[in-house]
Amino acid sequence: MTARKFTFRILRFKPGVIDPPRFQDYSIQVKTDMSVLEGLEKIRLEQDKTLMYRHSCHHSSCGTCACRINGQEKLTCITRIDNLKSDTVRLTPLEGFKVIGDLVVDTSRFYEDISRTWSYLKESENTSPSQLPAGITQFQQFENCIECAACMSACPVTHKNTDFLGPAALAAVHNELKKQPQNGPELINMAGSNRGERLCARALNCSRVCPTRVYPARHIADLRRLLKTK
Repeated sequence: MTARKFTFRILRFKPGVIDPPRFQDYSIQVKTDMSVLEGLEKIRLEQDKTLMYRHSCHHSSCGTCACRINGQEKLTCITRIDNLKSDTVRLTPLEGFKVIGDLVVDTSRFYEDISRTWSYLKESENTSPSQLPAGITQFQQFENCIECAACMSACPVTHKNTDFLGPAALAAVHNELKKQPQNGPELINMAGSNRGERLCARALNCSRVCPTRVYPARHIADLRRLLKTK
């Protein structure tokens, strides 16, 4: 794979240090099959140790590296530089969250309406009885949501109305409703509240940017249909 020169244009901000926010350009030579995260690490190791960004798993399982890449919410770990079709990689933090430093934001708001009592597990859809070991009736897997908060950043309503539960929380409500029908009244009340699905503007941005195909807009639409029958 050939190497090319790219410009990483990163919005820098550190309260009281790099303040107000400003863009800073870094010119780096990288192989075009490298990820944006690999580019960031190259900059931090070779040019600027003060650069702040999050990462952990490097394979789209943890969601920590989400930011806006050339204007769209993506995971830096799986976004290949050559797929951006630009010699400039413009990086800004997720929108609607308090910026801690550079590309790092405080995502506490994301978790406020997702209960710790809700299950993160679901029955796996991709197994047949012939694949199950003796004594096992069903495999389980984690929910697809990796809590990257890209959907909230892309949602126009969450920026205008901070009361909105948001696409991730509503998708979680719908999933929990299917897994725990005995808690139906409480979950339905949450979805149908003044903070719930009625505030969704149907922009569909949440589903477009979701890296793990949760499709929150579909869950919200299902909740809306369900509420109409109540």
